[in-house]
Amino acid sequence: MERQNLLAADEGPRLWVLMDETVLRRPAGGPGVMAAQVERLLEATENPRVTLQIAEFEAGHHPGTYGPFVLFRFELPELPDMVYVEYLTGAVYLEERSEVASHLEVLDRMSTQAATARRTREILEDFRKEL
Repeated sequence: MERQNLLAADEGPRLWVLMDETVLRRPAGGPGVMAAQVERLLEATENPRVTLQIAEFEAGHHPGTYGPFVLFRFELPELPDMVYVEYLTGAVYLEERSEVASHLEVLDRMSTQAATARRTREILEDFRKEL
């Protein structure tokens, strides 16, 4: 909850999420839980510090299919970008410029291929009706 509160602060971080449509379509926790999660995502789309995009099935394969990761960008120039990757038995932070650059390229490609933030909101509203 503390991390969520950070996004409400005037000087809080920005959060940009590119998520695969699979996240919506795979049942987890039952319809009530799914509906609550969709409502929470819809609330997040109203926050000006949050950008949410969904990579729709109809857009085809995207480069983020190989696994989730988090890119951290810091306001201080002396702190380089880094990537956090989780895997079955652990996690790793990637700091090598070439590795970070590869992940940045994936994010760039995904963001242009994914639904816009406005379209993502429509997708979520339509999905809520299906529940």
